Amino acid sequence: MSKATLHFIPSGPLVALLGNPNCGKTALFNLLTGSRQKVANYAGVTVERREGRLTLSHGLTLRVLDLPGVYSLYPRSLDERITCDVLMGQAAGEKRPDLVLCVLDATNLRRNLRLVLAAKRLGLPCIVLLNMSDVAQKLGLNIPIKALSEQLQLPVIATVGIQSHGVDALKAYLDQIDISNASSGASLNSPSRAALSGEEHNQLDNQKVKAILQSLQLDQAIPDPFSEKIDNVLLHPIAGPLILTAVLFLIFQAVFSWATVPMELIKSGFDGFGALVVQYCPDTWWRSLLVNGIVAGMGGVLVFLPQILILFFFILLLEESGYLPRAAFLLDRLMSVVGLSGRSFIPLLSSFACAIPGIMATRSISNTRDRIVTILIAPMMTCSARLPVYALLISAFIPQKTLALGVDFQGLVLFLLYLLGIVGAMGVAWVLKHFMNHRFAPTTLMMELPTYHTPRIKNLAIGLWQRCEIFLRRVGGVILLLTMSLWVLSSFPVPPMGASGPAIQYSFAGMLGQALAPLFEPIGFNWQISIALVPGMAAREVVVSSLATVYALSALGTQSVQALPALIAKSWSVATALSLLAWFVFAPQCLSTIAAVKRETGGWKIPLIMLAYLFALAYVASWITYRTSVYLGF
Repeated sequence: MSKATLHFIPSGPLVALLGNPNCGKTALFNLLTGSRQKVANYAGVTVERREGRLTLSHGLTLRVLDLPGVYSLYPRSLDERITCDVLMGQAAGEKRPDLVLCVLDATNLRRNLRLVLAAKRLGLPCIVLLNMSDVAQKLGLNIPIKALSEQLQLPVIATVGIQSHGVDALKAYLDQIDISNASSGASLNSPSRAALSGEEHNQLDNQKVKAILQSLQLDQAIPDPFSEKIDNVLLHPIAGPLILTAVLFLIFQAVFSWATVPMELIKSGFDGFGALVVQYCPDTWWRSLLVNGIVAGMGGVLVFLPQILILFFFILLLEESGYLPRAAFLLDRLMSVVGLSGRSFIPLLSSFACAIPGIMATRSISNTRDRIVTILIAPMMTCSARLPVYALLISAFIPQKTLALGVDFQGLVLFLLYLLGIVGAMGVAWVLKHFMNHRFAPTTLMMELPTYHTPRIKNLAIGLWQRCEIFLRRVGGVILLLTMSLWVLSSFPVPPMGASGPAIQYSFAGMLGQALAPLFEPIGFNWQISIALVPGMAAREVVVSSLATVYALSALGTQSVQALPALIAKSWSVATALSLLAWFVFAPQCLSTIAAVKRETGGWKIPLIMLAYLFALAYVASWITYRTSVYLGF
């Protein structure tokens, strides 16, 4: 065998977690592996996998693999194909699992059991984990575990993925069996699998599941009546969309109204620290770096952390409660008008946090055309990195006042900016629907609507902390590095003798800004904005820290470097501010996103198309906004 055909397969027994989406599989994975986990891509493809380690009481260490959630083993999408390849032993660089843990949602056995039968048909050693068993009991579903085990001829263990002791019984069982030899002699292909088609197997599985449920007297189990009553209102064809719009509107109102006090505290803290540095440190280059570079740049971004956390608090709240899948259902009809299905909603919603996980989430879309279109429009969703830019410009140019019915004017403008990004994305999808080299065919949305749950405070706290940690790492990493680099470019070379303007005008950054000014002058951008847009390509929020650094070094006298909204309000016209807002609605200023698109699509064609159309759209939108604003007297 040549070296080109060899693949490294890690040693140690491999245990794979298999289950439908939303069955609690990942929660069980976290309980089993704790912090001993890693995230990587399967060899040759871009589907992410999660792998961890579980050490049993007798010392054996297991590799635990969290497979992408699937509904069947007859794949249609990329993530389903990878799951099937791993189970069949056909994934490059991965051996066939020694044991499969089939995770079932105990509240929905009718759908979940089909996957167990399919895995068993592959000849794989399986253990059935009856997850969410506590929820099933609350709904009055008393599942006889012993009888279910006899029907499936597999061991069945009850688990609760959200409790710390929820996998104790599973660990005790794993201690008693020989996992290393569990799969010896197992056949990958049984005669029935070779003789029957996937559709025929599905029909047989449905009959088998029906017979099992009848024998267990669970065939008459009805869905959660409480969820059904709520859905009668929230999924109403008229009331449902209105309620969804109102919920989103109230969220953006809270982003501004709730964040005022913590933002003022952060701003005061940085102002005070900067004043102390100026008072007690000599007037040297490193004081300028500390005050005008680090304090001005990082303080200008950190002040918007409360608004980001408030936004994500509500997103996590909706996700934990089970409302987000309903939002996808409500938007399915609207998205079908532009050639997409509600299945694109979840990736697009993820893009409000960051376009990268949103783009990765498109792997669950089976239709290739829908997946490419969703990837192309994902960057137009208003990610959290845009929020500091929006908040800066809104606080500087939009009056802080209350409109009728207690509506906050600044929150209303923020809501409209988010809405503009959505409308723009839908417009681009509608155009692509007619011009892509794929025949348009409407796709049917099929997805699970989970029961409603009371959000767990612990999960909300963990989610917010993770979001805060990500933001702080960006501030202390790429934003700090770029801010310091911009300070160097803005401070050197020193101005010539007799220079009358600010030193930054004679620096490398000033020269770059003057060179870019003719390109951006038609849309109302000055040379300071032109400078800030360059490092902003690495991360959008860097624009705020860059503007803070540029204006701190441009300021004559003792202006506070933290008074950035007041500084730009004096320096810019309203038309310039509105033009910059229009620019950030559409511009693809994030190189990490472009790299993610390249990885997901396997080439440079789609990323280059994305860059070209988004920059063109941003420039045109800014030009129209600026010229219209000037015409109206702004």
